[in-house]
Amino acid sequence: MAITVEMIKELREKMGCGMMECKSALTEAKGNFEEAIDILRKKGLAAIARRAGRAAAEGVVDSYIHIGGKIGVLLEVNCETDFVARSADFQAFTKDLCLQIAAANPQYVSRDEVPDGIIEHEKEIIATQAKGEGKPEKALAKIIEGRLEKFYSEVCLLDQLFIRDQKKVVKDLLGELSAKIGENVVIRRFTRYQLGEKS
Repeated sequence: MAITVEMIKELREKMGCGMMECKSALTEAKGNFEEAIDILRKKGLAAIARRAGRAAAEGVVDSYIHIGGKIGVLLEVNCETDFVARSADFQAFTKDLCLQIAAANPQYVSRDEVPDGIIEHEKEIIATQAKGEGKPEKALAKIIEGRLEKFYSEVCLLDQLFIRDQKKVVKDLLGELSAKIGENVVIRRFTRYQLGEKS
């Protein structure tokens, strides 16, 4: 199948990649648009892994106050250049994250931040619950592992389902943004305030 300029443009608009990358993906996929998207996404994930070690010292501190002034969020997201920090894609990403934090109330950015003591305590609770449900002893390790995943999906921002699209988790959005802009992006920290809540 002949690869047309229109096909390349359409793929570029959808994926935000360079013209040559889009042409190469379409050629590899023999003109199949969906396959070309998969090819670009896979290449993007590989590129993200390479970028992860690069310094991300620029970025923004964004904020959000919920209607009625009862919930507020302060968020720092870093990237490699000031140019990207001012881009519409980056700004939209930070706004979405502020809304996510306000609505879903994560406690940590990632699993690495969850203190060992909290994880051990959670494991004890899960084990006690499972035993109370009459689950066999040999199945406990698997049950604990599965329920810990659920715990992480509630308390870790990167593991939460995205409020605007429940088919994605926040780390998927982070990966998509990094692939699109070609820079390492790091969610550094956040603080969520709720009126009347004790710190």
